[in-house]
Amino acid sequence: MVKGTSSFTSESLAALKKRFADASQEHVFKFFNDLDDESAAAFFEQLSAIDIERCNDFFDRTVRNPQTCEEAAVLEPLPSESFSSTLPGTSSSEDVDKWHAEGMRLIRENKVAVILLAGGQGTRLGSSAPKGCYDIGLPSGKSLFSIQADRIRRLQNIAGEGATIPWLVMTSGPTSAATQKTFADNAYFGLNAEDVFFFNQGVLPCFDTEGKILLESTGRVAVAPDGNGGIYEALRLSGALDWLQARGIEHIHSYCVDNCLVRVADPVFVGYAVLRGAECGALVVPKKSWDESVGVICKRNGKYAVVEYSEISTETAQMTRSNGDLAYNAGNICNHYYSLEFLQKRVPEIEARLEHHIARKKIVHVSDSGEVVRPAKPNGIKLERFVFDVFPYVDKMAILEVDRAEQFSPLKNAPGTGVDCPETSRSDLISQCIRFAEAAGATVQKPADGSQPSFEISSLVSYAGEGLESLSGKTLAADQYITDLDAVIVV
Repeated sequence: MVKGTSSFTSESLAALKKRFADASQEHVFKFFNDLDDESAAAFFEQLSAIDIERCNDFFDRTVRNPQTCEEAAVLEPLPSESFSSTLPGTSSSEDVDKWHAEGMRLIRENKVAVILLAGGQGTRLGSSAPKGCYDIGLPSGKSLFSIQADRIRRLQNIAGEGATIPWLVMTSGPTSAATQKTFADNAYFGLNAEDVFFFNQGVLPCFDTEGKILLESTGRVAVAPDGNGGIYEALRLSGALDWLQARGIEHIHSYCVDNCLVRVADPVFVGYAVLRGAECGALVVPKKSWDESVGVICKRNGKYAVVEYSEISTETAQMTRSNGDLAYNAGNICNHYYSLEFLQKRVPEIEARLEHHIARKKIVHVSDSGEVVRPAKPNGIKLERFVFDVFPYVDKMAILEVDRAEQFSPLKNAPGTGVDCPETSRSDLISQCIRFAEAAGATVQKPADGSQPSFEISSLVSYAGEGLESLSGKTLAADQYITDLDAVIVV
């Protein structure tokens, strides 16, 4: 007998059971009658929120009946007219200045917003907190969230009084509450609370290899985030797009939280994309070598796409252009531009056509007897979409090549790994601060032991090296955090 609860009736429960039975997923109710009232109500609510028919369709199309091409995908390098570069010796300084001026004009007119993909935890870093809370060891002790907020504040100050850059933060189930608490506890890192919009990416049930939904416990379905490609549906369902429209936003910069060098609301990138009339854009960095394990943006069957390194043959990866550069050289860094019109009008039309990807994982679940199983090898499937899955549907794409040393240092791996880890992120940001000082005509003292100085310039002082003219001719102490140009330590 079903335990009584005010959250549902016997009729609504029967209807829900029928839906899942018709979808051949009735096993999720196996332990329902054993749940207490509170647990039964929570489970009923979770199951009611699952579009089981749609989830089954996702599994069928992705796992059981994946679309297969009759012939191998035809890859082509990016056509020269589809991208530009800010690297030395490429675009003229006049071009970059023009893009920057356009981006700043739009920021001054309050037409630019930023979206932060912040759904990940710092699990690989040894932390269960949101990755944006992580301190990479800078002299300031600032977290990734704080560094990025400082860059928004600096741009707003440069743009002038009244300029506001709304910040939308996409979280996930495990990070939502902690992220919002972190922002509140830190007074929104100096930004106005009303200019920050939190929204959650969606989740999908986890399946076994036969397509049956797995239970995390006797009263809860095992779910997983639907990938960063879930951003599009999440923006629409959360009301974020309506919020942006009401504020007069027309252009959006989107990026991942784990890049300590990201130029938030990058005026050069935004201006470039807008002047090209793009509906979507992407920043890329040159590959370190032909065999670097990174996806590249190119043309696949005539459409823009991100192709993983494992999908490109050695011969193709080693191809070069006439100038000697790799033909497939546009390393993807998950840094994008969108017009609001594209997100509002085009994306909803193509959401149903976006493919899912299979992630085979070790998924903790309960057995038929109700015992918790912690598998030693992958036992189930998580379905996810990637943020770049929209690229094949983009008619007007703008791709801009930037210097990796200036704009990309991802935090992916545990401390001490030596690659894309806290130490490399710290080193890359400090190296950039030293370059900023040297470009302004200063010299940064080197420690006697030859180690890297513990030298940082606050992003509130300089966004991208601008405004440091007063440092010219000075020798700056190695270990300092510059927050006031009138109080720098010189030697």
